[in-house]
Amino acid sequence: MAKSKNNAKKVSCISVPSQKINSLSSSSLHYLFFSPKKPSANRFFGLKWYRSSRFWFLALFLCGFPGMLKLWYTPDPSVPFSPDPCMTSQSQLQKSFSNRHTRQQLGLVSNDERNGKNDQEVGSVNARELKFEVGFGSNEVKNESLKGAVDFQGRVSGGVEEDSEFWKQPDGLGFKPCLKFSGEYSKESELILEDRRKYLLVVVSGGMNQQRNQIVDAVVIARILGAALVVPILQVNVIWGDESEFSDIFDLENFKRVLANDVRIVSSLPSNHVTRRPVVESRTPLHVSPHWIRARYLKRIPWAPADTYWCSGSYLWFILAPQLNREGVLLLRGLDSRLSKDLPSDLQKLRCKVAFHALRFVPPVLELGNKLAERMQRKGPYIALHLRMELDVWVRTGCHPGLNHEYDEIINQERRQRPELLTAKSNMTCHERKLAGLCPLSPSEVARLLKALGAPKSARIYWAGGQPLGGKEALLPLTREFPHFYNKEDLASAGELKPFANKASLMAAIDYLVSEKSDVFMPSHGGNMGHAIQGHRAYAGHKKYITPNKRHMLRYFLNSSLPEAEFNGVMKELHRDSLGQPELRTSKAGRDVTKYPVPECMCRDEHDDRSHE
Repeated sequence: MAKSKNNAKKVSCISVPSQKINSLSSSSLHYLFFSPKKPSANRFFGLKWYRSSRFWFLALFLCGFPGMLKLWYTPDPSVPFSPDPCMTSQSQLQKSFSNRHTRQQLGLVSNDERNGKNDQEVGSVNARELKFEVGFGSNEVKNESLKGAVDFQGRVSGGVEEDSEFWKQPDGLGFKPCLKFSGEYSKESELILEDRRKYLLVVVSGGMNQQRNQIVDAVVIARILGAALVVPILQVNVIWGDESEFSDIFDLENFKRVLANDVRIVSSLPSNHVTRRPVVESRTPLHVSPHWIRARYLKRIPWAPADTYWCSGSYLWFILAPQLNREGVLLLRGLDSRLSKDLPSDLQKLRCKVAFHALRFVPPVLELGNKLAERMQRKGPYIALHLRMELDVWVRTGCHPGLNHEYDEIINQERRQRPELLTAKSNMTCHERKLAGLCPLSPSEVARLLKALGAPKSARIYWAGGQPLGGKEALLPLTREFPHFYNKEDLASAGELKPFANKASLMAAIDYLVSEKSDVFMPSHGGNMGHAIQGHRAYAGHKKYITPNKRHMLRYFLNSSLPEAEFNGVMKELHRDSLGQPELRTSKAGRDVTKYPVPECMCRDEHDDRSHE
C-alpha cells in the first residue's frame, strides 16, 4: 500500500499536456485516485485486496502510465520544463515566460533568477514552439540568436482591441496626393534644365530630420535661382558626431531621377567652376521670399551700387548679386527655416515632391526599417512614440525630467557650461515652461494620456529616440502601464544593426520608417522628426497622429482630486480635433506644406461627394 502511495506521488508530479489529460475520463481518474477508503477492521484485509479486480486494474494503470505518456507525447527537448508542474498549457507557459522575461528586462529579477535559472530557461527556448514578447532591454537575453527570430503571429495575451475606438483612423475626407504643376512651371523647367552657368552649393546641419528639411529648401532655392544643385554637404553634428554623407542616408539615384524635370542635380561642380571663388552666404534672414532670393542673387538693386552694404533687421548685407552671375557658384549655409513657408503653389508642390518622393532612404535602411515594422505588425496594430528624453533635449528646453535632484543638477550644470544650447525664453523658470507647454511629456504623463485616450494595456508600443536621461529606470512609469514595449534594439536580430553602429542619422532613419508605418503615432514633444512624420502620415491618407495638447492638459494632470473617468473625458475632448484629421495649411500663416500638405499637395476626386463641402 505504501508503494502504491509513492507511485501516486510520482504520477502527480509529471508535467503532462492539458489536452492529453482531458482525453481521459475525468470521472474514472477521480474514482481511481480519490475513491473512499473502506473500513480496515477486517483481519483478511490484505487478502481481499489481493483478490480485488480494482487492485489489479490500479496496478496495471500505474505500471503502464509512463509508457502511455511516451506514446502519447514526446516532449520537444528544446522546450524547457515549466518551473510550475501544474502549468502545462502553452498559453500558461508563454505567460509565465513573458512575466519572467519582462521582470528581467526591467531589472526586477532576483539574484538567483539572474545568475542561474535564466541561463537554462532562455538559452534552450525554441522560438518556433514558444511564442513570446521581446521587449525593452532584450539585449540581456542570453541566446542572441533568438532576438529578431520571434514569431509575432498570435495575439497578445488578452487580445488586441482592434475594434476599440482608440485604433480608429481619422476621416481623410477623400484627400489624395496630387502634384499637378502648372503649364508655366513646365515651360520654365525647359530653360532651367538647359542652364549650365549657375550652381548652388549648400551645407546642411543638425540631425537627420533637420538636414532633411534643409535639403527640401535647397532644392526649392535652386529652382528659384534657375541653378543646378550640387549634392548637399552634410555637416558633422556636434552632438551626434555622425560623419555620414548624403549618399549614405538617401538614395542618390532616386533623388536625381525624381527631380529630373524640376532641378538639375549634379554630384560635383564641373571642372571649369571648381577654381572659381564661390559667393558665400551664411546669414540669410528668416522666412525669405522667392522675390528676395532673386533680388539678392540674380539682380542688381537699382538704387544700390555694387560692393556696398545695406541694413536688413539686425544685420548688414553685402550686395553680392553681380558676383553670382560672374562666378556662377553660390554657397549657402544655415538654411534652417530661412525660406518662407508661404510660397506660390508650384513651389509648394515641389516641396512635397522632394520630401515625400525624392528623399528616399538607401536600400539597406529601407530593408531593415520595413522588416522591423513588419515584426511589429504581425500581432496587429501598434503605437509608435517619439520620446524626447535625452540629456541635450532637457538642456535645450530648459526643463527637468522629474527624476530626482541629482539629474536636475546635471542638467543645470550642462546648461551653465553651454548656454548657447538653451532655446528662446530663457528668462522663464522650469515650472513656467512646463505650464506653457514647452517641456517634453514625462513617461508617466505619456502613459496617463494614452490610457485616457483609450489605449488598451495590451497595446504594443514601438518607441523611437535616443538614450533617455536616467536609462531604463526613467521609462518604468510607462512600461508598467504598457509592458509590450520595444525599440529597434529589441526587434533586430543579432548583427542586423551592426552596419549602422555609431551612425546616428541612419539609426534615426530606421526609427522614422517604423514610426511612419505605425497605426498610431504620438510625439512626447515637438521637433523635426514629429513634424516630418505628421506630414508623411497625412500624405499617406491621414493616418492617426496624436498631437498632445500640453498647454491645456497639464493643469488637469496636476489636479489629483479629479476622478479618473472625468479626467479621461476631458483628455478625449481636448484631443478630439488633434488626431491627424486633414487641416488646411492656409488656415494659419507660416505652416509648412510638408507638415500640412492640404490643399497644395493633396486634392479630392471631383466625383467624391465630400469634395464640395
